[in-house]
Amino acid sequence: MGAVFHTLDLAGTAVFAISGAAIGMKYRLDIFGVGVLAFVAGNAGGMLRDVMLGATPPAALSGWHHVTVSLVAGLLTVLWHPRLERLRTPILLFDAAGLGLFAVSGTEKALAFGLDPLVAAILGMLTGIGGGVLRDLLVNEIPTVLQGQLYAVAALAGAAVVVAGHVLHLPASVPTMIGGAVLCFGIRLASIRRGWSLPKADRIEQHLPKRRRTDVTRPAPVDDESGDPRQEGES
Repeated sequence: MGAVFHTLDLAGTAVFAISGAAIGMKYRLDIFGVGVLAFVAGNAGGMLRDVMLGATPPAALSGWHHVTVSLVAGLLTVLWHPRLERLRTPILLFDAAGLGLFAVSGTEKALAFGLDPLVAAILGMLTGIGGGVLRDLLVNEIPTVLQGQLYAVAALAGAAVVVAGHVLHLPASVPTMIGGAVLCFGIRLASIRRGWSLPKADRIEQHLPKRRRTDVTRPAPVDDESGDPRQEGES
């Protein structure tokens, strides 16, 4: 089980690193900037997960595997860049794949640490979205998770599959992890293709019942000496 988890974690690191490097190429960053985005996108979510679990130092910093995978993925993205006619499509595809892999691996690790299933699902979601959020912020973009698209929802759906397998005491967790990653990837891909998104806050506000304006008649000012109301416009 440990080998499977480690493989999924490294796979998520690789695909997220590719998405980070692709965004670096899109913004014409130098080779160092591309490498930074590759490492951040590939490891920020897992580092956030490990720090919140108290598993320090984080897995990304406790060995050479994650760093090497991130940098190699970034380098391959640079070398393959001339063959990519459009960068937007591969960025979204690799991002969706990384989201699914990290969501299930984060949830599984949280359950292994004895967290409540609901909390484990939330931590799995944070693991999935963490790298993409920091990657987007570094290039001054609004993170995808805040743009109404089915991003965090897809991660939660994948995490929920892993949690369901744990709650139902299924004999093997590997099929549920694979199923959760596939479900997350499918929802994310469908939302990109079909334009599915969560409703905007201003649209929700438009459907709320509006308050009726009540006119309150103000009392006329009272003369302190006479006690009579003053007429408006009286000198």
